Amino acid sequence: MKLDGFLHKLFGTTPGKGVQPKEALAYSVAGFGQNFICTIIGSYITVFMTDALLFGADGVMVGGVSGAVAVAILMLGARIFDAFNDPIMGSVVDKTRTKWGKCRPYLKWMAVPIGIMTILCFLPVFSAESVYNGTQTTIAFATIGTIYVLWSVAYTIADVPYWGLSTCLTNNTVTRGNILTVARMFCTVGAGIVTVFLPMITGSLTSKFKYTQEDIALILSDKADAVKNMVANQGITAEEAAQTFVGTVRNGMEIANADTLKWTYFFAAVILVVAAIPMFFYGFKNTTERFTSDENPPSFGHNLKLLFRNKELLLIVLSGILGGARMVYSYTGGLYFAKYILHNEGLYGIITLLVVPGGLVASILVPWMSKKFTKKWSYIAVHLFGGVVMTVMYFVGYDAPWKMIICAIGLVLLGIPQGVNNIITYAMIGDTVDYLEWKTGERGEGICFAMQTLINKIGMAVGAFIGVLSMSIAGINARTYEVANPDALWDVLIISGVVSMFACAVPMFFYTITEKKQAKMVAEIEARKAKVTK
Repeated sequence: MKLDGFLHKLFGTTPGKGVQPKEALAYSVAGFGQNFICTIIGSYITVFMTDALLFGADGVMVGGVSGAVAVAILMLGARIFDAFNDPIMGSVVDKTRTKWGKCRPYLKWMAVPIGIMTILCFLPVFSAESVYNGTQTTIAFATIGTIYVLWSVAYTIADVPYWGLSTCLTNNTVTRGNILTVARMFCTVGAGIVTVFLPMITGSLTSKFKYTQEDIALILSDKADAVKNMVANQGITAEEAAQTFVGTVRNGMEIANADTLKWTYFFAAVILVVAAIPMFFYGFKNTTERFTSDENPPSFGHNLKLLFRNKELLLIVLSGILGGARMVYSYTGGLYFAKYILHNEGLYGIITLLVVPGGLVASILVPWMSKKFTKKWSYIAVHLFGGVVMTVMYFVGYDAPWKMIICAIGLVLLGIPQGVNNIITYAMIGDTVDYLEWKTGERGEGICFAMQTLINKIGMAVGAFIGVLSMSIAGINARTYEVANPDALWDVLIISGVVSMFACAVPMFFYTITEKKQAKMVAEIEARKAKVTK
């Protein structure tokens, strides 16, 4: 009973009436599994291509540009293409009519297809050596790029209705906000497990291939007789023989390193998919839709008109697009920084983990902040704060232990805007669904929450694009681990974050929905429905 009372208090639910804690937890569990899949694709498909298949190695070209730039363009183009599929999927959701509702069935229908497509993205059929030598470069790029686009479409079909489901569970903004708070915490933990542990695993498995010059010297000393034989038999100098031998050894190590990464990412994808699929089904089975329309489903064109009548939602979308680079350090660029600048890819897990405390604190404080300051001002304040923090980090730098400590503190503080954004944005979009119904008589959960997934995907697109592009700008060679300009990577990651943090706050100054206004809108909607019923 004590646990039951705690859960009702946590979610703001009423025993025996409306949405119950069991449903809220099931909804959160589905998000936990979803983020297993989303994170391994969002954070590692680019690294799989640049490092495991060596598209990021010097000399690898695709369509007349370097492999790294080609991957960056692929990530940006595919994600933007997919993001603009979201309104279409939102319209499909609004047209959906089944005995399970309009949002829930997609958790059931799409779990297995998404899982299969995730595994196919990391299918280890191409060798790093064949990509590097140019024998399979184009076909490998085209194959993985096509599968990635198809995965994006499949993921959209589940992601849009998943977030739209929150408005079908309850129309109480406080309860809905609490449910989304817990769901986002589950999502953060699911993503955190992947981002913390996978780099540690890949770093551990490939460490034996990262030889230093001292290691090479020891090998040469052990193979002194082989060097002498090369000098005697081939008529070359001892130095030339040693360089030839070292080149052969290093070539073998670099290819072995890449192929080990390839298989590690593949098996990780399989394990995460097997763990995630049951969570989708659990979320489907243990939730109930209460607030959906039984009227004739709207057309896509009609939904677009609804979208453009929802000015409050459009402000959130604009803010999200401007904020696409605010977390670029937590995507591919952060992993490259840990791997090539700090020389320990396992530290990427530490970078992402440092954000967690601030994010958890923010998650816990969101209901209080929303009530005390409103969602709007909480959102604005934390992003201005994040911009200041990243500005300080930029001027402090990273090239000394004390500077790294300050930057670590900065990452903890950056967890606050990240945590608040992850929760409040969903709650604010939920409020715009009520706003749309109040204004037009139509809810349009699908088209409205399609905008949230559009924001997320643009953020992932920008993050992947900037991350891989920064790899090229810094002159990183994924095969030899050489870096021509280390500071360039830092500059790109931090400056883009500073600009994005400040920019995303601007549109929200024009957002007008407050908690009091939302409650008033819901009351008026209920009064209209009651009047029609009579």
